[in-house]
Amino acid sequence: MSHDANCLFCKIAAGQIPAKKVFENDEFLAFHDIHPAAPVHLLLIPKRHLASLAEAGPDDAAMLGRMLALVPQLARDHGAANGFKTLINTGHDGGQEIGHLHMHIMGGPRPWKHG
Repeated sequence: MSHDANCLFCKIAAGQIPAKKVFENDEFLAFHDIHPAAPVHLLLIPKRHLASLAEAGPDDAAMLGRMLALVPQLARDHGAANGFKTLINTGHDGGQEIGHLHMHIMGGPRPWKHG
């Protein structure tokens, strides 16, 4: 499994930095965003380091599908029963702040602070 020793999310996945985890298996980790923009704001990451969606290729298609398939249950389990949105920021101009692929899962009663 690929790991970047300088990556914040790789360190969280490895247990070196604490996070408020809500889901974990061999492939993925989901945790609460530390600066939530909605009542429900989770981050879902692959444990394998992938810098961004722009770096994903055909070999990543199944992993990306499994990642997306987790979202509805995570959203419902954490209070977004009436809907949610997903967001993947990609690259600097796309607003990506951490160089590790991650999906924002946001929901809960509106209006939200940022969205």
